[in-house]
Amino acid sequence: MTGVLRVVTAGSVDDGKSTLIGRLLFDSKALFDDQLAAIERAGTDSGEVVPDLALVTDGLRAERAQGITIDVAYRYFSSPERTFILADCPGHIQYTRNMVTGASTADLALLLVDARNGVSEQTRRHALIASLLGIKHVVLCVNKMDAVGWSRERFAEICEEFRRFTAKLDVPDLSFVPMSALTGDNVVHRTTSMPWYEGTSLLRRLEDVHTTSDRNLIDARLPVQYVIRGQDGVRRYAGTIAGGVFKPGDEVVVLPAGTSTVVTEVCGPGGAELAEAAAPQAVTVRLADELPVGRGDLLCRPNNRPQVAQDVDALVCWLSDRGELAPDRRYLLLHTTRATAATVRAVDYHMDVTTLHRDKSVNTLSLNQIGRVSLRTRQPLLFDPYRSNRATGSFVLVDEATNDTVAAGMLIGPSLSASPVVWHPPGVTSGDRPSQGVTVWFTGLSASGKSTIAAALERLLARADRPAYLLDGDNLRHGLNADLGFAQRDREENVRRVGEVAKLFADFGAVAVASLISPYRADRDRVRAAHEAAGLPFVEVFVDTPIELCAARDPKGLYQRAMAGEITGFTGIDDPYEPPSRPELVLRPDHGDPDAMAEAVLRVVDEVTARQR
Repeated sequence: MTGVLRVVTAGSVDDGKSTLIGRLLFDSKALFDDQLAAIERAGTDSGEVVPDLALVTDGLRAERAQGITIDVAYRYFSSPERTFILADCPGHIQYTRNMVTGASTADLALLLVDARNGVSEQTRRHALIASLLGIKHVVLCVNKMDAVGWSRERFAEICEEFRRFTAKLDVPDLSFVPMSALTGDNVVHRTTSMPWYEGTSLLRRLEDVHTTSDRNLIDARLPVQYVIRGQDGVRRYAGTIAGGVFKPGDEVVVLPAGTSTVVTEVCGPGGAELAEAAAPQAVTVRLADELPVGRGDLLCRPNNRPQVAQDVDALVCWLSDRGELAPDRRYLLLHTTRATAATVRAVDYHMDVTTLHRDKSVNTLSLNQIGRVSLRTRQPLLFDPYRSNRATGSFVLVDEATNDTVAAGMLIGPSLSASPVVWHPPGVTSGDRPSQGVTVWFTGLSASGKSTIAAALERLLARADRPAYLLDGDNLRHGLNADLGFAQRDREENVRRVGEVAKLFADFGAVAVASLISPYRADRDRVRAAHEAAGLPFVEVFVDTPIELCAARDPKGLYQRAMAGEITGFTGIDDPYEPPSRPELVLRPDHGDPDAMAEAVLRVVDEVTARQR
């Protein structure tokens, strides 16, 4: 068996987790000379005869003083068969959150129990957490068998009790190993102290476990982390494959825009071209078409797409000791490579992790508690249920005020307790209305002239008795968008809201004339995609005025203030503007006065609406 196996160890305090890891490293010859010397010195200082192997992982001074593991300690070692990453998680109840973070990426969980005490509350707690986190392989290590006289009956009793509990959980691969971490029996080498045991040692079990089938190699998912433009001028998209396989020639869809293209190149680290790549490889891909793809977008197969929802249900472990999770609180939700604002709509229940009882009388979660919640996100999430894909089904919540990570979550699916508001089919469709609606979206730098041209277009339409309305970005910030600032997330929401209003006007049969900077290409493309999904025409007009001319006009004095450092985050100065890749029309200063440009826009609108009829 080859490959890396990520292992998490957990159990009650003093069950011997740290000693077990120390024994694995010691007997497999994975400790350095200086580590051995430090352990021997510590044993000599304390008067111990047997080296305390727990010191290999109990590295914090507070841990040594208290004799418990507090932080998650990671160790790496290899056998001739496999490479291992071991995470030693805290056993005490107050450090449940550390167990959650340590187990979140594990392939296999080692749960230790003291043969004298049997299955404890913490054992059940950690088994539930392992199940919730989708760990498919669990090994119950019955430790300190030497303390019960290597009793076969005691081992069988503990195994039966644990089987009864896990019958309620989702643990597809469960095995049991009797051992003594202190003496090394059955850890790396088979024991002679328990001739009745016919199984393998723990290390052999770890070497033999098969995890390839655990990974989702069916649902192709590549969240785009960033865009690379090489020296050849070609755009490539980098990210870690979250599911499935990608290879040249694959047809893919870019979400949320919904545009289709073909993968022409897949490269691994260092730029080496690959025949194919699978999760969880880090890659760059090249696409056949120059599309507006950016961070947070997702590549997938046309006929195998993730779920899309703004109202979602999730299991959440609350990690913060500075407050509680409560309804109507707003957080920043980080999911794959996207970040969006999220509001807790409701706490459905708190789960008792020892009895599995669901307490529906609570409406908050406090430190180390796990519960099911309903969330509403500002932008739709592109996700798979956590059970089918841990990468696209997990998220964290961040407190925007303190920047603290306050919760880890696992997506279940679209919310079953979402708002009772439903979409009612209209009694009158756009085809029944006397005029064809359309959205004309003007974008460009501040002072580019877009609002002036948009106003001229509105006048032309009014004189022709065609219903039209100008949605000016500045005007909307006095009302509809008065609560938004100019940070990137607020700009995204500004564009989303204006896009939704424009869509309603267009559906009514009017010409919605939107004029706002809308600096980010992905935001405008989402508005376009929403119109296309509704069968409504969308015309993007790029007012391409050089920034030098915009600054010279500077009717509001904003450029001068931005260049003096009085304003930060100003588009074109210290914040980017992303021009459209395929606008229906580009207008430049030498194309005439505003009225002439408005007439050019009107001609394009007439052509687009004629094709739509």
